[in-house]
Amino acid sequence: MKNILIPTDFSENATNAFQYAVQLMKKERCRFHLLNTYSPVSLYTSTIYEYHTSLQVDLGELYKKTSEAKLEKTIQKIKKMFPNDLHTFETIASCNLLVEEIAECVKTCAIDLIVMGTQGASGLKEIFIGSQTLHAIKKATVPIICVPSMYTYKAPKDIVFATDYELSMNNKGISIVKDICNWHTSRLIFLNAYYGVPLDQRQIEVRDALDKFFKENAHQFQISDGMDVLEAIEDFQSKHRIDLLVMIHNRHSIFENLLFVPVINKIVHHTKTPFLVIPSMQKK
Repeated sequence: MKNILIPTDFSENATNAFQYAVQLMKKERCRFHLLNTYSPVSLYTSTIYEYHTSLQVDLGELYKKTSEAKLEKTIQKIKKMFPNDLHTFETIASCNLLVEEIAECVKTCAIDLIVMGTQGASGLKEIFIGSQTLHAIKKATVPIICVPSMYTYKAPKDIVFATDYELSMNNKGISIVKDICNWHTSRLIFLNAYYGVPLDQRQIEVRDALDKFFKENAHQFQISDGMDVLEAIEDFQSKHRIDLLVMIHNRHSIFENLLFVPVINKIVHHTKTPFLVIPSMQKK
């Protein structure tokens, strides 16, 4: 059974990501952990009633009960929309910061995958300019699927894995990609941006290992000559459909730089595509 973490602030974006997750995993036995965090500061107020009786109201407890009620309401809505005997649901209402609570849930609930909605109408733009999703990506030790705002679910039949082949085959995120391919009979394209420097022996070995690992799945290897990674993705998507974009979050990689450089104008064609980010094996 897979454990899937769904952070929510009860917004339309977050609920949309939840809907995406249950549809993506419809053939898999899963336990969904729906998480809401609220202010870690407990506020107290005093209200004077007749006879000058003071009543302290613990707003922290009120926040918790409100969070729990909204979580349960959200789950009931999802269960009604997507009934599935393979799926079970848990709620987590936590007085904590979101990124810290995500890290705690990953450990205590043995989370395999996180699915989050991106904020704002621009989808992936929020990831690159610094949102809660960005902070989660930077700290994540398990794969995260980022679902753009207002995205309408489509089965991921065409998946693009942008890679420089600088990855470990022991990375469990690779198995997540294979699972998705198996569940949806997906076609997987490994897209490599070519900078005029041929692959070294290690990269060739990784490419061959990927070829073997995905031998039962439709897949192909493609090189985009004379382009950086964003240009390669943009060029590919201008000619082909992409239902899911996959990247490894390597330290000091091109992707790491993207997180801090204003490159929104370069990713216009990707802002409406769900984005699977896999942490590198070296990530702490």
